[in-house]
Amino acid sequence: MPDKGAASAEFRRREFLQKVLSTALVGAVAQTGLELTDPPALRAQSKLTSDAAMQALLDGNQRFRSNKLTSFDEDLDILKNRTVDKQEPFAAILACADSRVPVELVFDQSIGELFVARIAGNFVTPEIIASLEYGVAVLGIKVLVVLGHANCGAVKAAMKADPVPGQISSLYQHLRPGVEKSGGSLEKAIEENAKYQADLLRSSSTVIKEAIKSGKLKVQAAVYDLATGKVTLS
Repeated sequence: MPDKGAASAEFRRREFLQKVLSTALVGAVAQTGLELTDPPALRAQSKLTSDAAMQALLDGNQRFRSNKLTSFDEDLDILKNRTVDKQEPFAAILACADSRVPVELVFDQSIGELFVARIAGNFVTPEIIASLEYGVAVLGIKVLVVLGHANCGAVKAAMKADPVPGQISSLYQHLRPGVEKSGGSLEKAIEENAKYQADLLRSSSTVIKEAIKSGKLKVQAAVYDLATGKVTLS
């Protein structure tokens, strides 16, 4: 029988996110002096479709796995000539804070090419969505990837739900939806969490929702394998 209390709590969470996000993004953009409805022309992503942007990430991941990185050859030049006054990312990544997931390396991308938000458990909060909305509305990113990873400590802790010091347990509630669909499997919980958070991005943000509807943005869940280095779309 469905848990009406849990369903009601989830509805309130989504409603809260939707109300907070609009004001958070407007405030953030206002502080930058940029116009939300008139994003600047940005060279890096202007020629890419959402599918091409996703493929660029997967191609970079293949280079990473093959030990054939190319991004390091570009960094110094890009840092000096292209990113002092502006950034031109073509993709955004919501990743875990885990030190074993170096996002730019994983996708073999250089300075200024990825707009990255990181939080333990790669889950959505109003602040995270506001940041990603900035990437969509102002920077014009073409693809947004929610990147979970193998053996995620945050998801593992949420599954055990043991007493922990400080505020670490505040993570658990955000990861619970994925855990509940896992059947007790950590691997499944990590995948389901990435998929749930991607769905939450699609449904809780009008900016992201409208960009998807207009064909300007793709939101994709994925999981990074620590052993092989491979990123698998979910």
